[in-house]
Amino acid sequence: MNLPLSILDLAPIGAGTTAVQALRESVELARLAERRGYTRYWFAEHHGMPSIASSAPEILIAHVAAATRTIRVGSGGIMLQNHVPLKAAEVFHTLEALHPGRIDLGIGRAPGTDPTTSAALRPFSPAQFAEQLAELVGLSRGDLPQDHPFRSVKVIPSGVPLPPIWLLGSSGASARLAGQLGMGYGFASHFSPAPAAPAIDAYRAAFQPTGRFERPHAILAVAVICAASAEHAERLAASYDLMWVRISRGEFLPIPTPEEALAYPYTEAERAIARRHRELLIVGTPDEVRTRIERAASEAAADEVIIASTVHEPAERRKGYDLLADAFGLPTA
Repeated sequence: MNLPLSILDLAPIGAGTTAVQALRESVELARLAERRGYTRYWFAEHHGMPSIASSAPEILIAHVAAATRTIRVGSGGIMLQNHVPLKAAEVFHTLEALHPGRIDLGIGRAPGTDPTTSAALRPFSPAQFAEQLAELVGLSRGDLPQDHPFRSVKVIPSGVPLPPIWLLGSSGASARLAGQLGMGYGFASHFSPAPAAPAIDAYRAAFQPTGRFERPHAILAVAVICAASAEHAERLAASYDLMWVRISRGEFLPIPTPEEALAYPYTEAERAIARRHRELLIVGTPDEVRTRIERAASEAAADEVIIASTVHEPAERRKGYDLLADAFGLPTA
């Protein structure tokens, strides 16, 4: 398969390291992604999680776009219920003005955090998602209805369009809307057990061409841990197992080291939790991972795959993406 690959970065924070180090690592990984032929580099939005440093993706997008030259940089995604549409429009007009033709605006409807932190963000209701999205696009284009209270509001900088918009989902709820609005669509198989194919099929069936997207484009997000040997990949994945066990009981801690995870005394119930989350994770050598990614993309009829890799050591994460670029034969810049 001639399958474009991209990177979804949560700026993971490992035990014994800091968020500052994690953010610096994002720049290094983005530069590697550009050299190794990845298509785009997206930041997720999460709040109040000590294991994730990407709470302000719009700032990270600006920083990484300035540190690279050609790779597309964007959000995967902006959780729209946490943002006033006008401010989101202004931010992404500004990013597009600074880095024309390189910015993506991925938008999700989830809060990206726990209920208490979500309340602290003073979010909109998820039921208002379609209304928010219409307001965001209408403000950007200057074509809100005549009777809309914000009809006269100007998005500055003007003369700049919004970047291409991708609606993101984990259950299929946004798929048809993405198609009807002629936007891109991304399905979050990296954490969702729901099958991607029905959602992507619904997106394609509903698709209406627009100036930004003349044809549908579906991105499948997958969770991957890749290493030179199967044994080493399994060792790295031990951190992932313990991370999800802790999350399941409400413990949002930095990502544990492989040594800590391998020494952890799992109960049978905790082993069952780890096995359940492992079903969503692709672990193995470059050839093994490539085979499974290609199978998943084919089954979902995805046009592109975006890869999230959560390991403790930044150097191991970079190496995994490097190995995957070789396995897929990505063009080296």
